Amino acid sequence: MLILEILKTVLLGIVEGITEWLPVSSTGHMILLDEFIRLDTTEQFKELFFVVIQLGAIAAVAVLFFSRLNPFSKKKSEAERRGTWFLWGKVIVGALPAAALGLLLDDILDKYLYNYVTVAIALVVYGVAFIAVEKIREGRAYRVSEVDELTYRDALLIGCFQILSLIPGTSRSGSTILGGMTLGVSRKASSEFSFFLAIPIMLGASALKALKFVYEYATTETPEAYIPDGELGSYLLILAVGMLVSFLVSFFAIRFLMDFVKRHSFTPFGIYRIALGVIVIGYFVIKTFA
Repeated sequence: MLILEILKTVLLGIVEGITEWLPVSSTGHMILLDEFIRLDTTEQFKELFFVVIQLGAIAAVAVLFFSRLNPFSKKKSEAERRGTWFLWGKVIVGALPAAALGLLLDDILDKYLYNYVTVAIALVVYGVAFIAVEKIREGRAYRVSEVDELTYRDALLIGCFQILSLIPGTSRSGSTILGGMTLGVSRKASSEFSFFLAIPIMLGASALKALKFVYEYATTETPEAYIPDGELGSYLLILAVGMLVSFLVSFFAIRFLMDFVKRHSFTPFGIYRIALGVIVIGYFVIKTFA
């Protein structure tokens, strides 16, 4: 049975690694996929898994952009190191709005918005938004072509757009890329900044979810509702495999997106989101009334 759960975990890790970086909503895909290949774990652990698995994806960003993000590199000049510190400053500023609201609204969002209706609506709405923004921007020059050209004001405004990603189905990368393009930031720069913003946001979200899980597991009178007796090793293995697969797949997903935006618009992703939203709502309606 453990082998079967590991195979499910591998598939979930692949989906997470792809959809976390493409503007198509990893949450929407995970909810739909969970309907067909449910992990045989407690619901509390599954909630933890779907968040903490993102750590693998973050690690891929850190490795791929290590030189770019390393302010201590001896290969960089003093000006380049200073520029890297400025970049981190913009990342922190951009992360603050979503981080602050996420801490305040975490339980409320999970309780009231983590459902297929919200996900389906968000998929369709932001799919239409991507198509509309691409149409509006068609033939127009971008004000900002490289991440280093972003101002702190740009970073803060993009961070405000990232607040939208607290709604399941919106897509964290989708909201930040859409926000950047709306502000006149190129597809390439918007995508890169979206990757960088993911580091503090996803680290914080994973840490918050993990600490909450550990605290509740340690203090509850029914710990088996979190991790059944004798299953700790299996659960940790599932978590480790999910993060590892997500890490490996993220390499290819990030490289694909950066290559894609050099030659194409985000319109295909908008169409895909709309189609997926229709599929999600259609599936659950049929399931409810069948």
